[in-house]
Amino acid sequence: MTGTVFVLNGPNLNLLGTREPEIYGSDTLADIERALHEQAGTLGLDISFHQTNHEGQLVDWLHEASRQGAKAVLLNAAAYTHTSIALLDAIKAIEVPVIEVHLSDPTKREEFRHVSYVGMGAADCVQGLGARSYSVALEKAAAL
Repeated sequence: MTGTVFVLNGPNLNLLGTREPEIYGSDTLADIERALHEQAGTLGLDISFHQTNHEGQLVDWLHEASRQGAKAVLLNAAAYTHTSIALLDAIKAIEVPVIEVHLSDPTKREEFRHVSYVGMGAADCVQGLGARSYSVALEKAAAL
């Protein structure tokens, strides 16, 4: 294997498939995880996949990704994207490249979603492709 990619998911993403499917699609987080594990295998990568509704846990996992020498982090911080200076500081504090991921396109939604603290520290961003956003982000991580 050529490295581990941490896939970190924030609040309410455990509700994918039932939560506002007109915005987020009908794929569940488990569906996305299965697809990423399969794709990662073809790319020679390992996946460490996590979801939490707690901001501090995301910070801890970012630190862990760095300590473990992860190749990259795919981070869908969900609502914390637009509120969390703690996540921005954690991203800036680690050496691991972070790719911001969003199922929807926040720039085409409510104005408060237009600011991304995560994006201020992320190396790249993939958004608006539904579940495929994760796949495209994983391809970008593999290319690093």
